[in-house]
Formats: sequence, structure tokens, C-alpha cells
Amino acid sequence: MRSKDDILQTVEAQNIQFVLLWFTDIIGSIKSVSVPAAKLPDVIDYGLHFDGSSVEGFGRIAESDMVLIPDLNTFVVLPWNGDGDHTARMICTVRTPQGAPFIGDPRNALINVLSQAQEMGFTFKTGVELEFFLFRPHPDGSLLPLRPHDNASYFDSATDDTQTIRRKLTSTLIKLGIRVDSSHHEIGSGQHEIDLDYNDALMSADNLLTARYALRSTAQRNGLYCTFMPRPSEHLPGSGMHTHQSLHDKHTDANVFVDPDHEYGLSETARYFLAGQLCHARAMCAILAPLVNSYKRLSVSFEAPKYITWAHVNRAGAALIRIPHIAPGKEANTRLELRCPDPSCNPYLAMAVMLAAGLDGIRQKMPLPDAVEETVLRPDRARMRTVEALPASLSEALDALAADDVIQSALGEFIGDRYVAVKRQELDEYNRQITPWEQTNYLVRY
Repeated sequence: MRSKDDILQTVEAQNIQFVLLWFTDIIGSIKSVSVPAAKLPDVIDYGLHFDGSSVEGFGRIAESDMVLIPDLNTFVVLPWNGDGDHTARMICTVRTPQGAPFIGDPRNALINVLSQAQEMGFTFKTGVELEFFLFRPHPDGSLLPLRPHDNASYFDSATDDTQTIRRKLTSTLIKLGIRVDSSHHEIGSGQHEIDLDYNDALMSADNLLTARYALRSTAQRNGLYCTFMPRPSEHLPGSGMHTHQSLHDKHTDANVFVDPDHEYGLSETARYFLAGQLCHARAMCAILAPLVNSYKRLSVSFEAPKYITWAHVNRAGAALIRIPHIAPGKEANTRLELRCPDPSCNPYLAMAVMLAAGLDGIRQKMPLPDAVEETVLRPDRARMRTVEALPASLSEALDALAADDVIQSALGEFIGDRYVAVKRQELDEYNRQITPWEQTNYLVRY
């Protein structure tokens, strides 16, 4: 836990000139206010007032006056500071002038669901596998046609240049206090994966928000463009964000998903949690796979799930949730791997709906369907016809979200309504486009 005195001592010792106060809009874009370091004591004590009327999802005039409350535990000195411009960063929650948590703040939405877990005796921990592409801009700064940074593939050692940039990216995260478990080249040209270590879900969401910003910033400083777009090209695989999850006893921190005597090593609590996520999977997709482009990854790209199933060995297949193999003596690492999220999602809303779905399964004591262990190469087609599929489009996912009271409750009515409205508008804009494929295939034929 960071204290005010500790932070102010660091500011003085490292000659910090400015502090960035970060928060997000409902789609997960970082918003930032910069304050001179001399103002930091007042900001820590009283927060910073700002006008939220133009922020996505904040927009009613009645809610225009907001207060940023910095989380002291998120204070970090940015490692890309230039000479004479030392800058630190703190992530904030948003409150009303009366001191109440603002119902349109995604970070508050996650905190609310984490409080529900606490009341049930649990803490929620997550770790993410963050995939992304690096592209080389053209001399004029444009990105199209795409030029991947390298031509390597899955786990390739690749060139010195490729390994050097990935080391720089990873080192930047470590300097920001983000623990990295591992990193490697992914299957696509220019595609990489960095696995962020396990943490309490709020810290995981903060780290994910920070990591996306830091990776893009570091890539830019090295003449590259980093994108978390789920499927940047039909010629490339998609980028996912497989998320590992577990519940822990709030007093002892023991993993309550563990049962060594169960076939899959899962406790009754874990099985209920898993059933809840399967039950609410279609509605969660609108948050976890939030773009029109997300559905050009789901169901069609390498290792992207299609069916609402779970499995132990079906890693390369279509299962939505996988139970990773746990070595003897490592039972405390028992977890569920949710495979539909992609890295474009709002990390706070994503963690909130994942947890809410699992908690509903526990409350309702939902029965868990049988695992589907068939591989994608030789599936039991008769059985798969009876299994529900994930949404095939953003429109379908938004319809599922609108019909799911549990996931809507996790977002809150304010965020839920505005999120759906923003995404419907995005979908309408996309549907009005005439694509080169349509012109190529229809102009002459019809």
C-alpha cells in the first residue's frame, strides 16, 4: 500500500514535474488530466474537479461536474521520461461532487462487483495473455497496406531485431511495476504475446490498461505501430486475450477452486462459477469482444472459440473455457481459462462481467454440463449441433446483452444503456459502408 508521504517523497527525490491522472470512458479509452507536481498534495487529499460532459458515457449535463480520486497504489513514474520532463501517473475513480461513486465510471463498476464477491467471502484474481501485432509504417506514416514487423511464426526465435523489440516492450512493463510471466512470438507475422502475471482483478485491470498504453508508446518510440485490433487482416490470425481466473478465500487467500479428488481438480464452487460463465457467455461477449471486428476473430480465427463449451484437453478446438493442466503439487494454481475476450475490451467492464457471471452461477448453484473434449479436427458433429454457439456478430451479442439482467446489473443501468447505444451507433456506421469486396463481386455481376 502506497501512502501520501511515500508518494510525495518519490516525487521530490526523482524530480517529478507532472502527474497524469488517468480514468476511462465506457469503451475503455484512457482519459488524462495533467497536474503540476506541486498540486499533488491537494489532489490526493481532495481529488480534482473536472467537466465530464463530453466524455463518452458521462454526458448528461447533470453529471458534468465530476471529481477524480486517485488510487495511491497506482502511482508509478513513467519510464519513458525525457530530460527535464519527469512524469508520473495515477489511475483514478470518478466521484460526484457529493462524494458518491459515479455510476458511469467503469472502474467503479468493477469495484462494485468485487464488493459482492467480498460479501460472499471471495476475492477474484486474474491473469491475461495479451496478444498484439507490430507493423512498420510506410515512409509517409500510413499503415496500409499492412507491413508486419517480421515474418516469424509461433514460438520462433526470429531475428535479433524482433527479439530486441520484444525485450524492450517487456522491460517497459516491468519498469512500470507490471509483473510479466513470459513472452513469445505468436503464429502471425508481426504478432506477439505477453502474459501478465496473476493479480487481484482490480490490479489486473489497471495493469492491462497501462500495458496497452505502454506497449503502443514504446513501439512508436522504436518506429513501429502496435495494435490490439482483434483481426487486422483476413490474411492474419486474430489477437485474443485469454483470461485465467480463480476465486480465493478473502481471509486466507486459499484458492477455493481446488478439489484434488475431482476428475478435473475443480471444487463445487469452481463448477458453479464455470456454469455461470457458460450461462451468461453470449451476453458477456458484447463486453469481452466489443468491436464489429471482434467477430472476424471469434469462430473463424486460429484458436478462437466458437461454442459455449468447456474442456480440459480441447485447447486448439472450439471450447470457450479450458481447464489448464496442473502439475502435482501445484494445485493452488487451479484456474479457468476464458478464451473469448480480445484485447480491445474495456478491462474494468470485462473483469466485472466475468465475475458477475461466475457469482451468479454460485448463487443459483447452476448445474455444469459435461465437458466437450473433442478436438476441432475430429469433432462429434451430432453432439456439437446441440451445443449453443457464441454470437456471430456484434449485433447478436448486443441483443444477448440487452436480454441478460445479470450482466446488465454488473454494468449498472447507466453504463449498460450508454454502452449499448454507443455500440449500436458503431454498428450502424459499419453497416453503411460499401466494402471493396462488395464492389469487386457485385458491380459487374449485377
